[in-house]
Amino acid sequence: MKKYTILVSGASGIVGYGVLKSLQNSGFTLIGTTIYDESPANCFADIIEKAPMTCESEYLQWLIALIDKYNIDMLIPAIEADMYKWNDFKEKIDKTGAKIVLNNSDLINICEDKWCFYEKLKKEKFKYCIETSIIANTSQFKLPFILKPRKGYGSKGVVKIEKRENFENYKSIIGKTLLMQEYVGSDDEEYTVSAFFDKESNIKAQIIMKRKLSKEGYTQIAEVVFLEDILEIIDDLSSIFKPIGPTNFQFRRHNGSWKLLEINPRISSSTSIKTAFGYNEARMCIDYFLNGKEIKQPKIRTGKAIRYIEDYILYDSNII
Repeated sequence: MKKYTILVSGASGIVGYGVLKSLQNSGFTLIGTTIYDESPANCFADIIEKAPMTCESEYLQWLIALIDKYNIDMLIPAIEADMYKWNDFKEKIDKTGAKIVLNNSDLINICEDKWCFYEKLKKEKFKYCIETSIIANTSQFKLPFILKPRKGYGSKGVVKIEKRENFENYKSIIGKTLLMQEYVGSDDEEYTVSAFFDKESNIKAQIIMKRKLSKEGYTQIAEVVFLEDILEIIDDLSSIFKPIGPTNFQFRRHNGSWKLLEINPRISSSTSIKTAFGYNEARMCIDYFLNGKEIKQPKIRTGKAIRYIEDYILYDSNII
């Protein structure tokens, strides 16, 4: 097998170093990009490159030059900003010969705005969506209800309204930057489904985990489960959105029924945990998009994962 050179953006973040960690010891040259001068990415990548902010005017030129410098075979976005940027400029990046791990472009675009995503679900008469509104009227939902940024990821910027008077501070920006949503299920219990789809949007592999979120919105505790009824819902969603490659679905249980929180059209933020249980979606990307291999359902180990903080030590000298 060719020793591919793989670039992973956002290498300092939980998705970025999760992808790098999943590809370690696979014989690939791993390049991590980060905007930070100091980060733990050095633990997992062969090469670290300091990146400009994705929104800066020189970013695209910098990225194309980096692809040429290292003869990069594949790019994996590990932050939302890069996924959207690369999707916008996919044709220019494709001309370098490097393969970008990107989902269906239409799915990426519609997932950028949660209101557009909700409207699509309602149009398709999808019965597992959460009631949502961009009209600033508290009588639409019983307490508590949720305010969410129309554009955002994880649980960043989410506000739980438990008293109607607390809503007044946000009323003016409902519809502009925030939307209102019915509160469903429990904050302590969500279900995450990672699935890999081929170019015809057929599901080839999947893993389901019951999880508890950290305050930052990422998986803190996760347990492998198998739920046949969720997979049937995933089939319905795949017929609507035509996903390609790694795709992540978030659900909660509410009054005995499933509710879809969101779709993340990218590698999961809990990817390193899923790799530990046998589901290595980063490796699947290389096997499928670079080597043309058919992806088959891997054997998934059962168990539970708990995330914790670990120290990365940089000594001034190797001499004790």
